[in-house]
Amino acid sequence: MKKSIRALISAAMTVAAFSQTAQAVVYPLPAANSSITGENLEVSIPTDSRLPLEAFAAQYEMGLSNILEANPGIDVYLPKAGSNLIIPQQLILPDAPREGIVVNSAEMRLYYFPKGSNTVVVLPIGIGQLGKDTPLDWVTKVESKRPFPTWTPTAKMHEEYAENGKNLPTIFPAGPDNPMGLYALYIGKMFAIHGTNADFGIGLRVSHGCVRLRGQDIKWLFEHVPVGTRVQFVNQPVKAAVEPDGSRYLEVHNPLSTTEEQFSSNAIVPITLPASVSKLLSDPSVNQDVVNQVLKNRSGMPVKVNGVAEAHANAPLPVTEQSDAQPSETPNSNFSAKGASDSAITQPPPVEE
Repeated sequence: MKKSIRALISAAMTVAAFSQTAQAVVYPLPAANSSITGENLEVSIPTDSRLPLEAFAAQYEMGLSNILEANPGIDVYLPKAGSNLIIPQQLILPDAPREGIVVNSAEMRLYYFPKGSNTVVVLPIGIGQLGKDTPLDWVTKVESKRPFPTWTPTAKMHEEYAENGKNLPTIFPAGPDNPMGLYALYIGKMFAIHGTNADFGIGLRVSHGCVRLRGQDIKWLFEHVPVGTRVQFVNQPVKAAVEPDGSRYLEVHNPLSTTEEQFSSNAIVPITLPASVSKLLSDPSVNQDVVNQVLKNRSGMPVKVNGVAEAHANAPLPVTEQSDAQPSETPNSNFSAKGASDSAITQPPPVEE
């Protein structure tokens, strides 16, 4: 049932791009005075399922963090067979220009705005570990691209591994076992948006600062994102929107831990509302009790916080799974030895994978 990302994006696809019964990653771009797109889904886990949560996250183009926020208490290793699973496919666009690539580390999603398409491609990502953070406030560009990248660990990484009694090769050869996967977009001088050999890290803080994507996702980006494309990193755990009809929405994700104490503690990380969000929520029509509940729940889904309550405004759309729709775990991509040994491709610089 898992569908690949559309090979072509055009204005003609705008209406058909988002499907309420498919694992859409291509959403129609809302009008300039609107910020919400997509619809949440609700599916039933097959009664004979023995698959981990990652399999269902991958099926619907979600990261683990997205699924965990929308389904508190769910078992990561073996979700309960026959139970319902909310797929949070409705979202508020980040507060950033709708241009090129926007990486919102807090929600662990990458947004790509193809020129002239009136669509936005939304992909789940893995980001840097605490102390090896993915940039949180940075504007740069795609400097170069490389298929079948080798990985050249930095001197700092060699020291880190040596302290733990481990050795890293000077250059990690290209191939399906390479931590950078099969494709890489190099940004700035020390970072990359690349694949992975461990899909379970999508939606988690697992890298040394780079942005990780699943195999089919990075392959699509590699094929469609031009060198020179603008890339902006933001850290927006709280997003808000005022829609054309006056409805005000709030979407809250768990903020990233900033200290070892926060990371190791069971206590929730405090939320600081940006001035723009506070101003939006100060409108007399906003129900502050609803706002407080949204801030507490941190479901990662947009919730209407003003006006008359609507019983079905934020209810996920039920999706009937077919008997053959259960996800399966498959290799990321086929590896070409010829591509890996192409002498015309220069070695990439050291990268904090």
